[in-house]
Amino acid sequence: MSRNMSLNRCLLSRSVANAIRAFRVCALLLCAALAARAQSSPNEHLPAGDAKEKAEAACLTCHEARIIVQQRLTKAAWTKEMDKMVKWGAEVDPKDRDALIDYFSANFGTDKSLYEAPKTKIESKNVESKTKTKSKP
Repeated sequence: MSRNMSLNRCLLSRSVANAIRAFRVCALLLCAALAARAQSSPNEHLPAGDAKEKAEAACLTCHEARIIVQQRLTKAAWTKEMDKMVKWGAEVDPKDRDALIDYFSANFGTDKSLYEAPKTKIESKNVESKTKTKSKP
């Protein structure tokens, strides 16, 4: 009987070890999937421009670019926004203030098209299926 118990323990140890390995592989795959999903889309980057680096340094230390790129404000509104952010602690060199306001006004003004959030694969499939359903006679 002790040999039988020993064999059972060995099998149980292998089962536990295999379960732990499987869990680790699943955790690794989950992390990889989350990392891939977390990568920003091009819509979530600040566009090229003279003040891009200064905008990243001043703004992206506290929040994502998406909070900026989804805005559509007039120059006066960007001025108020800039002053508000400086009061809240954004580190903006006073000599860069006007350049930043010009950068934001040029790239995220009221004349620009509305921000469209990146779609997930599931959202894209839902849109496709709704389009196919509507096009059927």
